[in-house]
Amino acid sequence: MKQTVLNIIILTVSITNLSVSALSPLRKVNNAKVEGRRQFLSSAVAVGGLFTCLPSAFAKAPPSGLEGDKAKIVAGYKRLNYLLDNWEKETTQCKTGNDNPYLGCDRTPEKVMEYLGFKSMEDPLFRADKTLIRLQSLVPAKDADVYQDAVDTWLEKAEEGNGLAFISSWGEANPGGGKDRVALFIERSRKDVVESRDVLKTVIQVLDLKVD
Repeated sequence: MKQTVLNIIILTVSITNLSVSALSPLRKVNNAKVEGRRQFLSSAVAVGGLFTCLPSAFAKAPPSGLEGDKAKIVAGYKRLNYLLDNWEKETTQCKTGNDNPYLGCDRTPEKVMEYLGFKSMEDPLFRADKTLIRLQSLVPAKDADVYQDAVDTWLEKAEEGNGLAFISSWGEANPGGGKDRVALFIERSRKDVVESRDVLKTVIQVLDLKVD
């Protein structure tokens, strides 16, 4: 009886070892397939990352920086024209929403500084001197001197106009100041705005830009 049980145990172990031996190649094949899939996925991710980093040949190209600069000059020119055509309205601020009848309307230089690009980074004439310098590469050789004079004049007149507008904003606070002093400096700044507008007109003509 003991011999029979021993024989059964030996037979069971042998069958188990045989089964394991038979399954080993299958496991190797399956492991190889899993490893192959892993390598494929890793390669796919790597290639996908590569194409993500590289610019697509079929992607829509962003607008040229110089084209954007051209648009800024045209937009700034049109805005200065609007300011000059509506000078009184744009440089006057009327107080509303108050029952005090003595508040009325006052001249304000804020719009002058705004239109010249000194109040907001979003304004088309913000750092316009840098814009004009970048566009210099498009200037025909025959107009190089005219364009350079225009850039120099812009630097002078835009800064001067902004400065006068700033002084005007403190007109009433200064000793001996008053609303008449505010109005005086606003009107002085108008001359600089006119010359700044004319500079942009010259730039538009030299670069042959279209103004709607």
